[in-house]
Amino acid sequence: MIIDRNLAKFIIFDEERIVDALQKITDNKVRAVLSVSQSGRIQGVLTDGDFRRWLVTQENLDLATPVRDVANQDFFSLPASTPPDLIRGHLTDRVHIIPLVDEQQHIVAVARQSAEIISLAGRKIDKDSPVFVIAEVGNNHNGDPALARQLIDVAAASGADCIKFQMRNMETLYTNAGSAEDPSQDLGAQYTLDLLSRFNLDKETLYELFDYTRKQGAIPLCTPWDIDSANALNAYGMEGFKIASADLTNHALLGHVASFGKPIILSTGMSRESEIIEAARLLEGLGSAYILLHCNSTYPTPFKDVNLRYLKRIHQIGSEIVGYSGHERGYHIPLAAVALGAKVVEKHITLDREMEGSDHKVSLLPDEFSSMVLQIRDLEEAIGDDQLRSLSQGEIINRETLAKSLVAARTIQEGEFISDNMVIARGPGSGIQPNRLHELVGKHATRLIEADTLFMPSDLGEVVYTAKPFSFKRPWGIPVRYHDVQSMLAEVSPDFVEYHLSYKDMELSPGDMLTQQMPTGFAVHSPELFSGDHILDLSAQDKTYRNRSLSELQRVIDVTREMIPFHSDTETPVIITNVGGFSEERPLPKEERRPLYEMIADGLNQLDADGVEIIPQTMPPFPWHFGGQRHHNLFVDADEIQWFCETYGVRVCLDISHSKLACSHTGASFDEFIELIGPHTAHLHIVDAEGVDGEGLQIGDGEIDFAALSRQLTRVAPNAGFIPEVWQGHKNGGQGFWQALTLLEQWY
Repeated sequence: MIIDRNLAKFIIFDEERIVDALQKITDNKVRAVLSVSQSGRIQGVLTDGDFRRWLVTQENLDLATPVRDVANQDFFSLPASTPPDLIRGHLTDRVHIIPLVDEQQHIVAVARQSAEIISLAGRKIDKDSPVFVIAEVGNNHNGDPALARQLIDVAAASGADCIKFQMRNMETLYTNAGSAEDPSQDLGAQYTLDLLSRFNLDKETLYELFDYTRKQGAIPLCTPWDIDSANALNAYGMEGFKIASADLTNHALLGHVASFGKPIILSTGMSRESEIIEAARLLEGLGSAYILLHCNSTYPTPFKDVNLRYLKRIHQIGSEIVGYSGHERGYHIPLAAVALGAKVVEKHITLDREMEGSDHKVSLLPDEFSSMVLQIRDLEEAIGDDQLRSLSQGEIINRETLAKSLVAARTIQEGEFISDNMVIARGPGSGIQPNRLHELVGKHATRLIEADTLFMPSDLGEVVYTAKPFSFKRPWGIPVRYHDVQSMLAEVSPDFVEYHLSYKDMELSPGDMLTQQMPTGFAVHSPELFSGDHILDLSAQDKTYRNRSLSELQRVIDVTREMIPFHSDTETPVIITNVGGFSEERPLPKEERRPLYEMIADGLNQLDADGVEIIPQTMPPFPWHFGGQRHHNLFVDADEIQWFCETYGVRVCLDISHSKLACSHTGASFDEFIELIGPHTAHLHIVDAEGVDGEGLQIGDGEIDFAALSRQLTRVAPNAGFIPEVWQGHKNGGQGFWQALTLLEQWY
């Protein structure tokens, strides 16, 4: 049971709209809100069940209905003075929230089942949240406030969510007023008291450090070692408390801190299980939201004594959210703890492990702490969930390349019965997978299937989209290759075609591949991959690499000019290109990106681009190269793209899928992205997207509202032509393109 005094997430005024109440119910994750009058008196309780019961009685649903008209006014509450054990007895599977009120019916607190989510300084910690990383400064400042500020700086820069200190009142905490000169003390106690007497910071200095921590964007936290220190921290406004392992059995301190009604993080080092259970039950009885941290209080902890499997027992003892506080060397053990479910990780940080004090020896240096945080974030992504397995975008790409498909072993006539001996499994994997052979055998061929031709889903009777006379309000085209452009133009009459060149195509002469003039315009999509695994990058730091990229792009320009005579309706063809700016391990910070844009502008100026227009395309945050992900840094952020276009007079290809993924990754508004980039758009790739790396999806398979997008593009980019760049849309005679165009026709 938790007695929660953080009431904002539970309370809604009775005249507010039901839709606002539903949002608060969603946010607080306890499936209920409490309706109060303007004077703060409780008026009713609204649960998600109350809402559903009201919903089925409504003929005309109005989510602007006041909460007072829907909330249950026959609710159960208890006086705020009710003993915790009695409150707990009223919480059941059906009653999971109880308002605790004073004599005037003002809500004082809310009793609820044990916390599945804890909020610390506005940061939610639950089973789905990112790991809460605590950088423990402790006494590693060695009594020097300037060193403490340095530690705050490096901890915040490393990505720590929280920076933690310790506060002691030396005179009241120890029996001898904290004197290190007491000859009766054991050697260990003398050593500790000597350090503390020299390194302890007064509360005013710590307050200043807490303020400084906030300014650096991290949450300050502090361990009180005594009741006086706890009171001082609460007076400061500390929004949660960390209790050291040494005080797990100090029930007086635990109870006093619990009385503040703020979250408690409690380490469990040097404690027996019976003592951990006692502490957990004490905090529950007092209604505290708490998190237990598995810990071994040895400095450094031998790996054989860490026992990470005990995290499972910690969870069973009663802490819904568990964590790990480590004193071992290195940071691979906290990573394993995260893999086992730890949602809080605490490690010491220092500038020099050779400094005086035992904590320095088990602390991480700034670069190590930063690496730990980065690897925790990678691990969080890798852990995923236990839902049904699906293919990632990279796997889809590699499956097409590496897997097998069902292929006609000989020519099969239309109407012929398909038998086993007519089918063989061969690469690539862009057709029907071999495990569907039983679905194919026994059917009659619906088309002439040449020998060594892949069977496609249409051969199994799935819906087939075909070419037709399409009509759009803006110029439109289709993606083509040298080998299929004339067959594709026999099916439809677009305004232009967009040649997607491979580096092997660059070895061919357009005159050898294109045998007649075609009545369309054209665009060229430059290869991004060239022979020798060279990925085009005009911003490469390596001069030799960059010069080769410039040379390859110049070849693309030259080839494009050779193609002009083969298209009667072309003035200045555009060349769409990914101009580079990717990184292997991590995305680049904003301050490092501007020089790369300047390098790209300089490179474009070096090219002989007479008669063509080079237009960089907007990029996704995680581009796929060779079926694996990288980080893209340029032409991802709308403000930067707008600056580049306006500064250098460049237009872009607005790739809708790429830009949607970029906005999903950064949390930016997709509408605002289109608003900024639309006026600088020369060409459009229109295709759906999902998440942060699901690109090239068929229209309607992702998250884009194409009707709204059409209205916006009509206003901000009315003259830009488009192609449907559906991934693998060319398969089966362009079926993916015909499907996309059919779906887009209603809007564009």
